[in-house]
Amino acid sequence: QVQLVESGGGLVQPGGSLRLSCAASGTIFSGVDMFSRYDMHWYRQAPGEQRELVTTITSSGSTNYVDSVKGRFTISRENDKNSVYLQMNSLKPEETDVYYCKTDRSSIIKFEYWGQGTQVPVSS
Repeated sequence: QVQLVESGGGLVQPGGSLRLSCAASGTIFSGVDMFSRYDMHWYRQAPGEQRELVTTITSSGSTNYVDSVKGRFTISRENDKNSVYLQMNSLKPEETDVYYCKTDRSSIIKFEYWGQGTQVPVSS
């Protein structure tokens, strides 16, 4: 069993900030340092739009961001808590999306698990 539980979503004003959390659990993450072996990602999707990869943090700790969020969003992880976070600053109304947490492992083809998604309305 694998479960990704997201929290922290909710209404935020334009220009505001929000921190999303994703807690991973399940047998594949059990044991010391097991979570640290997995890559973690945040995606977002607006109605009628394709799902977009926003940011990645790899098992080695390296990060990548889509150009539109560079300088405003920060992904981080706390391996001892089996958690990954997305700090979002200076949010824009056009970034009203459902945000999804995903885990995968580059060494295993077709292995991936998704969270349920959390809504982030950016509106006054």
